[in-house]
This record gives sequence, structure tokens and C-alpha cells, in this order.
Amino acid sequence: MPAENACPGLFVTGTDTGVGKTMVAAALARYYRQRGLKIGVMKPCETGVNDPRQPGDDARLLRWAAGSCDDDRAIAPYRLREPLAPSLAAEREGVIIDPAHIGDSFAAIRTGKDLVIVEGAGGLMVPLRGGYLMADLVRELRLPMLVVSRASLGTINHTLLTIFAARAMELPLTGFMINRMPTMPDLAEQEAPHQLASLASADLLGVLPEVAGSTEEQVDRLADAIGALPTLSWLNNSLGLSGLPHP
Repeated sequence: MPAENACPGLFVTGTDTGVGKTMVAAALARYYRQRGLKIGVMKPCETGVNDPRQPGDDARLLRWAAGSCDDDRAIAPYRLREPLAPSLAAEREGVIIDPAHIGDSFAAIRTGKDLVIVEGAGGLMVPLRGGYLMADLVRELRLPMLVVSRASLGTINHTLLTIFAARAMELPLTGFMINRMPTMPDLAEQEAPHQLASLASADLLGVLPEVAGSTEEQVDRLADAIGALPTLSWLNNSLGLSGLPHP
């Protein structure tokens, strides 16, 4: 359980796999690091890791974005080879995912930081072991959530279901962001922000553009986009960072 005087934290989840939540989590880490904060990052469970002896691509990107010097074993405590739900990947590799171990790693990451950003795997209802879901981990870490959604057709259903589930489980929400909005969106993509803003019981914190370049360049461009969001103060306030100067 987090200490009462612990630094703020944020849990980044997605409405589905492949919505770009790693990029958004890394961009947030990058942005706040550029504002002078000491950032901790964590990917509690990453699947699809070619060599589990080393952190996977997501964990490495988060480390780079935050400029983290924390132990790899704390940043990425569980690394699994197969690109499956964590519970299934772990079962096939004979690994038992222990939430208490994740909690201990989180406490180590949080020490001496101004902000900790934790990225989940898949969506909120993804199982980590048995009947233990990603949502259960969020509750145990006692972190507010940021939901990352896509802009394309189907996002209204996926986003509203994710937010509804979070509300039903009484998990705190900072809001949601729509990621990868194309330069020339189709009608469904154009209308998604308005539709979601009017229907969701959470704040739309921003619409982030589809960006090009290397992975690191994309993170930098998304960090710039986050810094330009007119609603950034809402996120800062929810994280207890209201005194942070705006760029």
C-alpha cells in the first residue's frame, strides 16, 4: 500500500490493445521530465518480450522518456515472451504473477520521485492471474487512471465501456485522451471527440495527433502536443501539480 506522503502517480490504461498507450505514457513522462520533475516509470507486466532477461520495448521506451536510473527489475518486474494476455502468457511459461511483488517494485520506483507513471497491459479488464484483473492492480496501487482511446470507428463503445467499468469499480479517473487523430480524419474520427465528450462521465483531456518519425521522435512530438493542451491544467490539478509552470 502506498505511503500517505508518497508522490503523485498516474496509471495509464487503454480501451484496447494497440491504441498507443505506451506512446502516451512515455510522452507524459517526457513532458514532465522536461518541466524539471523527477519521474518514475513502470510497466508491471509486459508480454511479447523477445528476451525476458531484458526489459521489453515498452519498458525501455518509458525508461528513456523519463531519464530513469531505476533498476530494470523494478521498472519491469514481469516480462513474458508470448504476445498474449499476461495470465495466459505467464501460465504457459510457468510464471506466477504476484501483485505483492508488483506493489513492492512500485514502492521502490516511487521513492524520491515527483511523479510516477505506470502503464498497464492491454485494457482494464485484462487478467493478470486467475480472477485478478488489471483493474484490481489499479485499486491496490491507489492510482488515478488516464484512459487512452483511439479515434477510429468503434471508439465510442470501447471508451464508454472502459469508463463505465472504472466507475462501477469505483476507480478514480483523471480523464481520457484520444490518440492518433489523423491529419485528414474521416467522418467517424471527426465526430468522435464531440460524441465522447458529451457521453462520457469523465473529462476529455485532449486529442493527440498521429505523429511520424522514429519512436523517440514520436514521443517528443506527442510531449509537445501534451504541453499545448488547453486542458493540461486539469491533469496537473488532479495530480497535485497545480503549481507546475506552463510552457
